[in-house]
Amino acid sequence: MPDEKTSRARGVDRVIDIFRQLHSARQPMSMRALIDATGAPRSSIYELVSLLSEAGLVELDAEGAVFFGREMHYYGADYMAHNDLIRRAHQLMVEIVARHGETVQLCMLEGNKYTVVLSESNAHPFKITSDIGVRVPITWTATGRLLLSNWSDSAILDLIPEEDYRLASGQILDKQAFLDEIHHAGKLGYCMTEGLSESFTCCMAAPIRSRSGQAVAAICFMVSRDTPQERRQMLLQELITSGQKLSDFT
Repeated sequence: MPDEKTSRARGVDRVIDIFRQLHSARQPMSMRALIDATGAPRSSIYELVSLLSEAGLVELDAEGAVFFGREMHYYGADYMAHNDLIRRAHQLMVEIVARHGETVQLCMLEGNKYTVVLSESNAHPFKITSDIGVRVPITWTATGRLLLSNWSDSAILDLIPEEDYRLASGQILDKQAFLDEIHHAGKLGYCMTEGLSESFTCCMAAPIRSRSGQAVAAICFMVSRDTPQERRQMLLQELITSGQKLSDFT
């Protein structure tokens, strides 16, 4: 019996790993690529993919490549409909894009990284965005600083991996300066950074807080560093107001 339970648990772990690999790839993966990525036995991956395909959780294309199935879309839609913050944020973000023509995103912590949960894009051909669900170093954006604004210094230092203090440019971020920026952002109630994830970007964000005052999410714009100061301030005020509105419902 213990061996059977261990086998079942390992099977669940492999299903989760399959889903994570597909999400990381963001496109259909061949069976060979999926086997290599998971490191699981060939027979196990074929069996699990077959079971998941029958359940509609994954689909195989004409070449036999594997990707998420229609059932996954239904479950995601159910989550969006059920989660009050996600639902209200989506509606508000659509309105923001219509008013200002800028891509707006909702971000949250995921382990020792942050990730984009929702993104509403403008119609411009040139966009500065992060993909939904991709885990990004917390140190790289204004959003990450706001999400840690209620944390102690020791908790922050314990959370951030050493390699994440290296920015995309190769510059090593000073830890004390990073902590100071977090506390300053918490006092201001917003954060704006330039050139951290990309040299040409300006990231501005405002927190969405729980009733206890904890920053549970952030709403942000990623705009060009060429954006005039007057427009920056207008967009920042939009984020602050929107964050306060969404905080009323968390």
